[in-house]
Order: sequence, then C-alpha cells, then structure tokens
Amino acid sequence: MMTRNTVLKTIHVACRDLGLNDDSRRDLQLLVTGKASLTQMSAAEQVAVLEALKARGFKPSSGKTGRSHRCPATRGDIRYCHVLWRQLVLAGAVDLPGAAGLNAFIRARFEKAWGAVPFDVDGLRDWKQIASVIEALKAMCARAGIVLTGGPGRERAE
Repeated sequence: MMTRNTVLKTIHVACRDLGLNDDSRRDLQLLVTGKASLTQMSAAEQVAVLEALKARGFKPSSGKTGRSHRCPATRGDIRYCHVLWRQLVLAGAVDLPGAAGLNAFIRARFEKAWGAVPFDVDGLRDWKQIASVIEALKAMCARAGIVLTGGPGRERAE
C-alpha cells in the first residue's frame, strides 16, 4: 500500500510524464473527484486520480529496483559497440542482451590479451582497445549475416 505522500509524488510524476501542466492536472482532478486540490482529497480520491492517470497511459516504475534505463555512453565509439551488440541480439546471434552480454563478451574475448578489462564497457578509454572490440563485433555481424551499410564509420544494419 502506498502512503499518502507517495501517492502525491506519483501523481506529480505521472503528470510530468504525460505532459500535463498544473491547470490540466486540476481539470482532471475535478473531473475524477469533483475537487481541484489534491490536499482537499481523501486518500481514496487521490488513488482514483492516480488510476485515471494510469488509464491515460502513465506507467509507474520503481526507482528502487535498480537501473531500468541505462544512460547512453558518452563516447560515440562505445555507443557504436552497443549498437553492434544490439544488432547481434536482434539477429539471434548472441544469447545475453544488453550491456551485461556485451561486457561478458569483452571479458571472454579480450581479458587474456589485455590482462585486465574494465568492469563495464562504458569504462573503456583506450581507443585501440575500443577499435579491437568494434572490429570483433563487425566480424561477428558478418558471420551472422548482418549487412552493415553507410560507409566506413557510418555503418547501419539492414
């Protein structure tokens, strides 16, 4: 069961996610409960407003269960590694999707040659190591029948 404060916070998050301004939120609250102010509502009425927001497309997520969304890597070449890995996942060439799979691949493929690998692919900084990973991923794409187009450095999967 959510506490009153949690319900209020979730309502405000839902309105932000759905792009509702304060006036639109108050109009919705008035429509659902007959009251424009959240503070004047009972807990049941606040939950009814939250359910109305869910019916309009809000999908609540818990921030306490871990990262549900990974921020993109700051380096373009690292992002490209993620793109190539995703193409391999979509083609069914690898079993473990996401950064966890890419990290496992890098550890298995390069740990002996490099002596040590970063815990996370986004931690790679040496351009030679990153280039080695990209070339290995491109070779895997070729073996999986993934055609990369767009010219050198601008490849896209078809």
